[in-house]
Amino acid sequence: MNTHLVPPTSPPSPRLWGRRKGRPLHVRKSLLMAEYLPRVEMTVPTEGKQEPRALFPEKPTAIWLEIGFGGGEHLAAQAMRNPAIGFIGCEPFVNGVASLLDHLERGKIENVRVFPNDARLLLDSLPDAAIDRCFVLFADPWPKARHAERRFIGPENLPRLARVIKPQGMLRLATDDARLAEWMLEHMRTAEAFEEIHNAPTPPADWMPTRYEQKAIAVGRAPVYRDYRRR
Repeated sequence: MNTHLVPPTSPPSPRLWGRRKGRPLHVRKSLLMAEYLPRVEMTVPTEGKQEPRALFPEKPTAIWLEIGFGGGEHLAAQAMRNPAIGFIGCEPFVNGVASLLDHLERGKIENVRVFPNDARLLLDSLPDAAIDRCFVLFADPWPKARHAERRFIGPENLPRLARVIKPQGMLRLATDDARLAEWMLEHMRTAEAFEEIHNAPTPPADWMPTRYEQKAIAVGRAPVYRDYRRR
């Protein structure tokens, strides 16, 4: 098993995820974690900033980041559709990382790098204006009031996102949880670095479906989709 899943530095508090691992991995996914992950894994430097374009053999035209990619369906689909763009995916859940690796290996997708850890560590390691587009889709809603501070979109992380997303870059949010939707809207309204450009119960024209989205729709929950432009 890959040892880089241990954080290189202590992550900020509070923790933004639940379990680190679910069901035991099947043999194929265990092999992907041991053999494929080291080829695409990125770590944070012990000092200084890292230029994300340098992670790819051919310089990408843009860098897109997905924070909390779940099973990796959306990230893999976006990367396949946009081969000239470099993608970074952050996900601390081992089973989700293994699922993404399966998509990458089967699809022969080469333009994705994976940070299997706390996204805040990654954001703090990037230079200013390093990201062209960022996705935070169907994140854990942390429904209990005492856990609300663990929601990713909030006063701790919006300044991080504003620093790394370049001017005119985009932040895309989606959720099927009404309380989280209201929470995100409240905090985005006070985030002067961002202006809203899409807020609807229907997805944007370039939307790529996700597994969590389809599960929510199947049980009658209505997702909301919001895009913001970095001023």
